[in-house]
Amino acid sequence: MLNVQTARRLAIPLFAGAASCAALLGVSPIAQADNGMNPPSCTTADLEGVRAGVDASTSAYLFTHPDLNGFMSTLSGLSREQVAEHVTTYMETHPQEKAEMTGIRQPLTDIKNHCGSIVNP
Repeated sequence: MLNVQTARRLAIPLFAGAASCAALLGVSPIAQADNGMNPPSCTTADLEGVRAGVDASTSAYLFTHPDLNGFMSTLSGLSREQVAEHVTTYMETHPQEKAEMTGIRQPLTDIKNHCGSIVNP
């Protein structure tokens, strides 16, 4: 059974592909010193709320799609590059799952686009 940290590590390459994988894992926007300079709804709390919703939706999706869940479970222990390669190959042959998982991830894309740059904490 996947824990939350493993599920997040494995799910992100699924959505973003090899190039976006390295950019998205472990990043979050940091509120600027002057909160008045940030667009509305762009605090760290906002991002974490969106991320929590995406994590919950990803978990529910994987539990209801045992083939994908099983596949994702086999990726533990592989390098990021290997994970990205395996996920890309899998998703090329499973376009419906790719589209659904991309939809689940869309709120993270939306907040990134709304709030601008993402930096490491």
